[in-house]
Amino acid sequence: MYRTILLFGAPGSGKGTQGKILGAIPGFFHCACGDVFRNLRIDDPLGKVFVEYSSRGLLVPDEPTINLWSKNIQSKTMDGQFHPERDTLILDGIPRNVRQAEMLKDTLDVKAVINLTSTQKSQMVERLQRRALRENRLDDANLEVIKKRLETYERDTRPVLAYYGPKLVHDVDSSPSPLHVLRDILDITVKLG
Repeated sequence: MYRTILLFGAPGSGKGTQGKILGAIPGFFHCACGDVFRNLRIDDPLGKVFVEYSSRGLLVPDEPTINLWSKNIQSKTMDGQFHPERDTLILDGIPRNVRQAEMLKDTLDVKAVINLTSTQKSQMVERLQRRALRENRLDDANLEVIKKRLETYERDTRPVLAYYGPKLVHDVDSSPSPLHVLRDILDITVKLG
């Protein structure tokens, strides 16, 4: 089982930013499921599935998501980027629903769920649109797709927090600067030992 910290939050809450920062700290390995999908080639059958769903703001079906993630983690382990015996896995973007959490229960030893929250929906939308321009991410450029992604998060992903329960879930306000958010996340992770 992989010792794991899950980064959770609605699209635009800063999971990717915080994951990248944490992944740069020795003893942590960051894996963003969305990046794994975006790195697929468009002529790959799974790449086509990803584009089909993400362009509409929908989640990719569970089995292909879990299979792709598993293959990616195995590859990162084999090439020496991820050392499961000593690294804590920082995951963002997976599990995206309760079924995926169930599918991963024998793989992930979840030590904490960092739930990045924000009451400023406009800030999250602005972050997504800036990212769309900076990273050429079409799934973040369209306001209708963003709206659909936020609805999908509320309906499908937010229930995962209840699955893990209040002992593991730690709410962190993602509205302040990334540095302040990082401080709050580090306060939680330091206590995990």
